[in-house]
Amino acid sequence: MGGELNLVEMFQQMGAVAIAVAVVLFIMSFWSIGVAIERIYTYSKARTQSKLFAPQVAKHLKEGRLKEAIALSGSKDYRYSHLAKVVLAGLQEYQFQQESGGTALNRDDVLDTVRRSIQRASALCASDLKKGVSTLATIGSTAPFVGLLGTVVGVINAFVGIASTGSGGIGAVSAGIAEALIETALGLFVAIPAVWFYNYLTGRLEYFNVEMDNSSSELVDYFIKKTA
Repeated sequence: MGGELNLVEMFQQMGAVAIAVAVVLFIMSFWSIGVAIERIYTYSKARTQSKLFAPQVAKHLKEGRLKEAIALSGSKDYRYSHLAKVVLAGLQEYQFQQESGGTALNRDDVLDTVRRSIQRASALCASDLKKGVSTLATIGSTAPFVGLLGTVVGVINAFVGIASTGSGGIGAVSAGIAEALIETALGLFVAIPAVWFYNYLTGRLEYFNVEMDNSSSELVDYFIKKTA
């Protein structure tokens, strides 16, 4: 109908500042979706590989096959596994201490060295898992304000329309109000999924951290029994 205004026509009538704000919001949206997809894929692989890795390495350690356990932990089949990275660091440090004169150190010193190695690996692995997640928090918190900037510009344009026509009728302000509402909607459209993804991934991160802590404790307990 002749009185209707579709989205394409609305964007065509938007000012340069409003278009720039919309472009920024679209970039933020694509960025957040890309980060979320990449992290969800990585976390899914990490969980799947860790479930396969845990019973196999436990079997090697129970049977005293340290070298086999190290080879398994460093296998490319478990390159996404956070548990494999932590266990590998502990096993390699323990092996190094045993093969390079670690017997000259007392039992507590060896265990402390292994424990520190495991803690460093856990910290690095946690940092790697968090990569990009903070971006989602930033986008989720700033997108509404970027949209608000576009809203303010749209309202200003509405008042400019009133001033230029000398009339306060709906025809003078409709373009500016439509522009303002579009920017507000875009800001919310970008922010809401980003916040959802951030909360979901943060929950997965906490679960992974608990798993790494438990694995670290179990590995240290294994070394305590082995050096007893």
